[in-house]
Amino acid sequence: MIDLPSYKDIADAAKRLSGVVRRTPLLENPLLNEQLGGRLFIKAEPLQLTGSFKIRGAYNFISRLDDNAKQTGVVTFSSGNHAQGVACAARLCGIPATVVMPKDAPKLKIDNTRAYGAEIVLYDRYTESREDIAQEIAEKRGAPLISSYDDSGIITGQGTAGLELAEQAKELGAQLDDVIIPCGGGGLSSGCALAISHDSPKTNIYIAEPEKFDDTKRSLKTGELQHNDVTAKSICDALLAPTPGDLTFAINKELLAGGFVVSDQEALNAMAVAFRYFKLVVEPGGAVALASVISGKIDMAGKTIAAVCSGGNVEGEMFQMALANEKN
Repeated sequence: MIDLPSYKDIADAAKRLSGVVRRTPLLENPLLNEQLGGRLFIKAEPLQLTGSFKIRGAYNFISRLDDNAKQTGVVTFSSGNHAQGVACAARLCGIPATVVMPKDAPKLKIDNTRAYGAEIVLYDRYTESREDIAQEIAEKRGAPLISSYDDSGIITGQGTAGLELAEQAKELGAQLDDVIIPCGGGGLSSGCALAISHDSPKTNIYIAEPEKFDDTKRSLKTGELQHNDVTAKSICDALLAPTPGDLTFAINKELLAGGFVVSDQEALNAMAVAFRYFKLVVEPGGAVALASVISGKIDMAGKTIAAVCSGGNVEGEMFQMALANEKN
């Protein structure tokens, strides 16, 4: 039996994060609503500290460590958003951080992680194992190894975004029919699913994933963990986990209504839509939930739907590409 986190743990995480992270807004645009034939809300996590939701779980985990961590530091692996979250949280807590990052991660994410004071170890994602590299460093230093998604403290920290979303919808007098959440390893989706299913039990919860990285959708279908092709590529660098986590999938398989798969082009178009209608800068992986709505993968007619935009750490060239290729 797996000891799974609960709604109570998310409420506790929310108290710990109060005054540290931002309560990001829930946005809507009447012109876009008119086009879609329903009411669409955007949970704007690009406006979060470090530019993504990842600071929520990272701070929830790191702030609970004992004084020994101030000597050993913490170790993690990430393509960028979790890296920045851990680096920032560690800095806030006065703890050193080492982050294993792929050489082809966006330069912006590498630079920001380093700017928060973290030591960076680069690796080749196609020939080397980030897990093995990080594990070796952690064992050598006697340091905690922080999972980017498959840990109760990480999951419940990320779940505070869902807690806020449900509260904000209620404040606006909106009954959510559906919520769609970007999914890599499943930390955000599982945490948010725990919160939303408790506070808005009539709401259907879906995940959105990039093409070739739909391991959670396939796992939901088979009931067993599925893996992605290690040679597959996508511009959605934030969502390229190899397989769902044990904890995250145990939660998701009970609470999710299904999943959507989004192409790179659909993600780019959603980035342009987010900028046009919400004045929001969203990275490709952060845009997949919005993309699933804009591309018609879910019926919006007469419904109220919330899509989480999970991060906005995108390089200028990629963002320009999105704006230049906007589908009218």
